[in-house]
Amino acid sequence: MIVFINDRPIRLVGAKVAAHRVGYPDQSDSAITPDYDQILDARLESLQEDALHGHLLVLNATPATVGKLLLLLQKADANRLLSVTLGCLDKGDCEAAIKKPFRISRAAGGVVVKDAKNLLIFRRGKWDLPKGKLDEGESSRKAAAREVAEETGVRVLVGERICTTWHVYTLDGNRILKRTKWYRMSVIDDSRMAPQAEEDIEKVEWLNRRDTLLALTNSFSSIRYVMEIANQRVVKL
Repeated sequence: MIVFINDRPIRLVGAKVAAHRVGYPDQSDSAITPDYDQILDARLESLQEDALHGHLLVLNATPATVGKLLLLLQKADANRLLSVTLGCLDKGDCEAAIKKPFRISRAAGGVVVKDAKNLLIFRRGKWDLPKGKLDEGESSRKAAAREVAEETGVRVLVGERICTTWHVYTLDGNRILKRTKWYRMSVIDDSRMAPQAEEDIEKVEWLNRRDTLLALTNSFSSIRYVMEIANQRVVKL
């Protein structure tokens, strides 16, 4: 599970996976395994504000560790923090703990590709991927296709699921944890491509690889993560 809080990735992995990363770092998979600046064992020391810098790995994390981290991220100065990986003694318990303080919202979106170009939208000063909330009773796949069509005017065919992301935001004083399922998509018809102005979308564009990488420098960490995973899967195929 990966959760983006304040645009910073918080990864929850099993204890064995975390121990493997300490012993056998793999820098070829930068989206999953960063170069850790520090490693903390939650059995031996408590997580404190001064640990929130660079890439942090916390071993033997428990739900109490998750709760302490959420509190620190809400109240402490974490401007120097780049990412946190929690090696959980019980991954399911830690995932439940990180969801508990939030209201859950469900969404879906897509990475749409045509002739080696990616479909990106420009909204509120940032480049983004088309996505949106599920309607009541709607499946993630149907919502993903509908949202792409509504936000961009492009009709798509939904393919394999790329990944699932979670990110935190505040709405009307409520802290929301949004789960977004991402799908690879191909184009059925883009003859009516146009930005959805009522959703504050200013531009919809097909961008080649070079321009996509440039656009992603002015985007969100979660969107860069999705694109990196999508590109990795293309390579593996």
